[in-house]
Amino acid sequence: MAFGGAQPPYLSPVIPFTGIIQGGLQDGLQITINGTVIYSNGDRFAVNFQTGHNDNDIAFHFNPRFGEGGYVVCNTKQKGSWGPEERKMQMPFQRGCPFELCFLVQSSEFKVMVNRNLFTQYAHRVPFHRVNTICVTGAVQLSYISFQNTGAALIPPSSSTVQFSQAACFPPKPKGRKPKPPRISPASSAPITQTVIHTVRSTPGQMFPNPMIPPMAYPSPTYPIPFFTSIPGGLYPSKSIMVSGTVLPSAQRFYINLCSGRDIAFHLNPRFDENAVVRNTQINSCWGSEERSLPRQMPFFRGQSFSVWIMCEGSCLKLAVDGQHLCEYYHRLKNLPAINSLEVGGDIQLTHVQT
Repeated sequence: MAFGGAQPPYLSPVIPFTGIIQGGLQDGLQITINGTVIYSNGDRFAVNFQTGHNDNDIAFHFNPRFGEGGYVVCNTKQKGSWGPEERKMQMPFQRGCPFELCFLVQSSEFKVMVNRNLFTQYAHRVPFHRVNTICVTGAVQLSYISFQNTGAALIPPSSSTVQFSQAACFPPKPKGRKPKPPRISPASSAPITQTVIHTVRSTPGQMFPNPMIPPMAYPSPTYPIPFFTSIPGGLYPSKSIMVSGTVLPSAQRFYINLCSGRDIAFHLNPRFDENAVVRNTQINSCWGSEERSLPRQMPFFRGQSFSVWIMCEGSCLKLAVDGQHLCEYYHRLKNLPAINSLEVGGDIQLTHVQT
């Protein structure tokens, strides 16, 4: 079935979370949930694909339970009544550990992948196109819920929206030693890019309609570090880029570069050894003056997941981290379309990239 571009993600949704799936479930839609299982009074969490905001009709209930050695319950609820349970007597999640949970909708079943490994398949008991809502509850903290149309035809949609939710709470800021600065290499092709345009705002809990360019989406990507990819069409006002990942527990620094040839138009460099987020530009192998001031505390933390949004405006780039506005960076390289490649490196594991 052919359908248009993917829905932009929900960033740092507060649990319990209920959100709309724009256009409902469709064959080929992949929904990725990135988060961490937390220690709490509860011993389980659940992801429900349901009709509407009440839980009377749940097409797919995915319910990891940590008691009794750990297992996962899958089920369907129709008109308030549960059907027979399907139990998977394995536990792919660990308390305190980050995870990536993917649901791929196919014509006959859901395929469920945990940390990019196939975990289970669940045959549809009710027509999946009735599902228009996702609900997440229980002992988890989420970084984002993203949507990709795998194998979708490139049909331009009329509009899209982006949701920013309240940022998650994180532990105190770490310290570390100074590493070598990142090497700059020419950008090369990579197996995943998804082109999406939306407006990054600092106000949580609101949705903003925006046009969208059709995405190039690939299921279960792998991201080498350092990671290079192109920015189709380069930068222009309203163009946005998303980079999500997890900071390594022993991290010293990482960087996100927007490049024009061998020049770095924008260098974002969180430094845990200096408790700073450095922004700069490199032209002809020479760095300009650093920008370090921030309106709030260091937004990145060792061992924690993050989502960075970079939105281009005519005069500057606007940055948001975990759905919260961080800073603005005024263009020093003015030829925006020539800024057409992305480089990410340092002490992180990448989980999601959109350019």
